[in-house]
Amino acid sequence: MGKNLSEMTLEELWELFPIFLVAHNDRWKDNFNEIKKTLTGLLADQPVVRISHIGSTAIQGIWAKNIVDVMIEIPDSSDMKYTAQILEQNGFSIMSSEANRISLNKGYTENGLADKVYHIHLRYAGDNDELYFRDYLNEHPDVANEYEALKLRLWKQYEHNRDAYTESKTDFISKWTAEARKEYGDRYSKIFRST
Repeated sequence: MGKNLSEMTLEELWELFPIFLVAHNDRWKDNFNEIKKTLTGLLADQPVVRISHIGSTAIQGIWAKNIVDVMIEIPDSSDMKYTAQILEQNGFSIMSSEANRISLNKGYTENGLADKVYHIHLRYAGDNDELYFRDYLNEHPDVANEYEALKLRLWKQYEHNRDAYTESKTDFISKWTAEARKEYGDRYSKIFRST
């Protein structure tokens, strides 16, 4: 019998779950709507500002990892660890935890990825640069195509090193997020906007 995921080294996890990009799939939107409904139910007794589809699967037409990224924004007054604990008790696994950010996932198994895989980004309201980046790329297809080309170049180079893959995209993401914030201003300061 093989190791449990919790017993694996980072290198073993990267080997089991390599970077793998696929062509855009319209079902990602359906997967997001499905998990949003689930999360809304699980957190019905918790204050939630907004649940949003983020990441490359939320950008029309570009290749992406077959993983739906979801951002949950909660009020500053909320206990983020308690919110994460509710999700953990309902089948989500904590990937990383910082003072103001907790990442969880669902769909990783000892045999590889499940049919539906989710990364949940738990944040305090306003820590939402990803919304600006997503919108900018959806409204500027030329920039989205540049991002896709970058991701495709990095894919094989960092197939078994997710940290390096992510780090190599940072400058591009920062540049266009800054442009998006200039263009959109306080688009997401209205906390009850549905995304």
